[in-house]
Amino acid sequence: MFKRAFSRRLAALLAASHLLLVQVPLAQAAMIDTPEVLHAQQQQVDRQQLLAMLDDQGVQDKLVTLGVEREQVEQRIQGLTNAELAQFNQQLSEAPAGGIIGVIVLFLVIFIITDMLCATDIFSFVKCIN
Repeated sequence: MFKRAFSRRLAALLAASHLLLVQVPLAQAAMIDTPEVLHAQQQQVDRQQLLAMLDDQGVQDKLVTLGVEREQVEQRIQGLTNAELAQFNQQLSEAPAGGIIGVIVLFLVIFIITDMLCATDIFSFVKCIN
């Protein structure tokens, strides 16, 4: 009698463990194209280059003049979409040597527009249009 009860419990335990183990999802691996990897790496490099430009004294002076904190600009750079990042880098590569300040001014215009659209609240002097 003891063997039969033990066998039933063991069979139930094995059946339950089998059901649990069969339901484990399998990991899938896929090949990643080289252009995808290069594109992702390039975006990271572009983002780092924009952040490095904030170390320039002329850019820092312009930010102080406009009343924008460096941390806000850094957060915005980190929050850029891939398309926006590509657009900024294209404009930067086409700009003359003093174009860094132009890019910063472009950032500020974007900040003001997003403040007007109530997406952000960076500048106290910009009122939401809604």
